[in-house]
Amino acid sequence: MGKRRRDPMDEEIAKRVRALRLQRGLSQTELSNALGVTFQQVQKYERGANRISAGRLFRIAEVLEVPIAFFFADFAKRTTSDPQAVAIEFDFLQTADAQRLIRAYKQITGSGIRLSLVRLAETLAGD
Repeated sequence: MGKRRRDPMDEEIAKRVRALRLQRGLSQTELSNALGVTFQQVQKYERGANRISAGRLFRIAEVLEVPIAFFFADFAKRTTSDPQAVAIEFDFLQTADAQRLIRAYKQITGSGIRLSLVRLAETLAGD
């Protein structure tokens, strides 16, 4: 039997795990300790080299404090004309600049200021 082809959904879930871990400021070692696996296993999960079982994904969602549905959100919205639309967002979330922006945003306590910042970003982006 030949090597298993990577499933695009598995790869997308892997990207979401990594992006969320980075956003939470956790190292791979910290996540692996919370899951009871080696950090190498977490690396394999995040690269999409190893599939994440349903039970393990449920535990990851608990550790990262998100509903399990977070890892599957927007899959139904993908169209055949743009199958990578959601993946692009999670690729961006893994960049250093995005992580800095998220950390700074989290430190803003006023909801009005947060809303103003979002509106400013949308204006600058031309949305």
